[in-house]
Amino acid sequence: MAFELPPLPYRKDALAPHMSEQTLDFHYGKHHQTYVDTLNKLVDGTDNAHKSLEEIILSAEPGPVFNNAAQTWNHTFFWSCMTPGGGGDPDGDVSTALEQSFGSVDDFKQAFTDQAKTLFGSGWTWLAKGDDGLEILQTKDADLPLKHGKTALLTLDVWEHAYYLDFQNARPAYIETWLENLVNWEFAASNLAKS
Repeated sequence: MAFELPPLPYRKDALAPHMSEQTLDFHYGKHHQTYVDTLNKLVDGTDNAHKSLEEIILSAEPGPVFNNAAQTWNHTFFWSCMTPGGGGDPDGDVSTALEQSFGSVDDFKQAFTDQAKTLFGSGWTWLAKGDDGLEILQTKDADLPLKHGKTALLTLDVWEHAYYLDFQNARPAYIETWLENLVNWEFAASNLAKS
């Protein structure tokens, strides 16, 4: 069965003014769609054609199949990491877990910001759960926590196409805007509860 571009969990203009409809037109409608289309071409007629996205990611060697499967998964996950009216501070179990792992929610935000700002080139910054609690991961290109036995709770796409139309080269402003106005803490809480 062919992979399909999943619907966004909100309208393309729902994240404005923090993330524009134009950005989602390109990022979701062009970049994400291309990863899905390329993955379908790569797996058609192979053993991977009947595997789940996660099975392909875990079994694929570095290269085009892994890159397109992982980027399909990463982007699908990323869209749910944002919500209209999001941002601010989490509460409940997420807040408690952040305090246990980082000292405070503010300390987490600073550490996450530092990791997202300093990731050289293209990649992702993740809040993930590992054996020792919550941690922040930087991954290059298409890499993701799943490949390292960790559970993703949230991610921020720091490839330039994620923010260039709205923020040009000001990655720090994009990160701050995402944390304060877009991050979906309820989605993080649901991932934490399942981990």
